[in-house]
Amino acid sequence: MGKRFGKSAILVAVGACLGAFGVMHSQTAGAATGRTPQFENDDVKVWKSVVVPNAPLTMHRHDHGRVIIALRGGTMNIVEQNGPTESHVWETGKAYWLPANAPNTMHADVNAGNQPIEVMVVELKKDR
Repeated sequence: MGKRFGKSAILVAVGACLGAFGVMHSQTAGAATGRTPQFENDDVKVWKSVVVPNAPLTMHRHDHGRVIIALRGGTMNIVEQNGPTESHVWETGKAYWLPANAPNTMHADVNAGNQPIEVMVVELKKDR
């Protein structure tokens, strides 16, 4: 059976994401690639990422599984440091699960489209 997380922590994180979704109107116009912290406690870390075309997020890794909520969807290529690329099509308004990264790996997030991609990320700190 899956891991259990505090209901209140998950509800707070989901509420923060839904609130951000409700105010997302054209905030990506003129946006730059980057992360904006939203919320953090002992159970979760939440941030908003914007990735514009031709400006990937720098190499990084995720030690924990995370939920991606597409505020403004598109095709994101996850480019591993050693070459392989994994392509994800994220539809606006839908949520997706991404597991923790394999040990000793890093990747860059590359927007494969021609419009900014904006996602809310809810990383579960106690997923192991």
